[in-house]
Amino acid sequence: MLINSENLRTLGTAFNASYQGGLEQAPTDHLRVASEVPSSTGQNEYGWLGQIPNVREWLGDRVVQNLQAHSYTIKNKDYELTIGVRRNDIEDDNVGIYGPMFSEMGRSTGAHPCELVYKLLKAGFATTCYDGQYFFDTDHPVLDATGTPQSVVNTDGGGGEPWFLIDDSRALKPLLLQWRKKFEFIAKDRPTDENVFQKKEFQYGADARMNVGFGFWQFAWGSKQTLDDAHYKTARAALANMTGDYGRPLGLQGKLLVVGPNNEEAARTLLRAERNAAGATNVWMGSAEMLVSPWLAAA
Repeated sequence: MLINSENLRTLGTAFNASYQGGLEQAPTDHLRVASEVPSSTGQNEYGWLGQIPNVREWLGDRVVQNLQAHSYTIKNKDYELTIGVRRNDIEDDNVGIYGPMFSEMGRSTGAHPCELVYKLLKAGFATTCYDGQYFFDTDHPVLDATGTPQSVVNTDGGGGEPWFLIDDSRALKPLLLQWRKKFEFIAKDRPTDENVFQKKEFQYGADARMNVGFGFWQFAWGSKQTLDDAHYKTARAALANMTGDYGRPLGLQGKLLVVGPNNEEAARTLLRAERNAAGATNVWMGSAEMLVSPWLAAA
C-alpha cells in the first residue's frame, strides 16, 4: 500500500469504524446504579447532597427547603487509550490484524465507565461520601422527628463477597458518573507527524475527562454477609424503612440486586427459585431484578 493522504484517510476511516463498532458493544448496565451528570469545569461541587426535598402541608407562608451545604467535590480525571500502527505494516498491506484491536479499543473505552462505577461501589465500605462517613456505614447522621441527630445504617458488615440492594427507580442513583468530555477517536496519521518520522508508527487514540462519586447513600444497601434469605430480608426492610431528616419516609424499595460472579448462583436461587433451601415457598421470588457485574469479581 502506498503511503499517501488518500490511503491513510481510508485506513483511518476503517479503523474508526471498527472502534465505533466496539464502542456500541460495550456494556451500559452501570447506568442502573449511577446517574450521568454533565461537567463544564475541572470539578463539580455537590453541596446540595444531604437533603432530599419533601412535600409539606401549606400552612401560612411557604417554607423554603434550602439544600444543606456539604463540602463534596468530584474532580475530573483524564483517561486515554492509544494504539500504534507500524508504517511497515501499512506499506506491506498487513493491516487486517488491526481491525479487532480497534474494536477492542472501542469496547474498552465504552466499558470504562462501568469499571469506574463498580469499582467505586465496591470501595464504598471504606470510602467517605458527602457526610464524612463511609458510603456504606453504620452511623450516618440523620435528624429524627424532633431534630435530634441519630445514627442510621445502610450496611450489615460482613467479610465475604459484597452484594448490593438498590432502589434504581429514583431520579438520582446512588452513584454519580460525571462527564467533562466523552471519549473521542483521534488520529495522528500524517506522514510528517513526529511519531511517524521518529518511530515509523501511526498513532490512533481516544481520550476523555470524567470521574465518579457518591450520591445519596440512602438509596443503597451494601453487605458482605452471606447472600441468603435472612440477610436479604434485612436489606429490604432497611431500605423500606429509610427516612430523611425529621423522620420523613423516603418510600424506597429494593428493586435491583447487584452481585459479582461469585454471588450469581445465590442471587438466582434467591430471586428465581420457586422453593427455598428448606423446601418451602420462596417468598422472595421475583422481588427484585438481578444484575451480575464482572467488575465486582474478587481482586
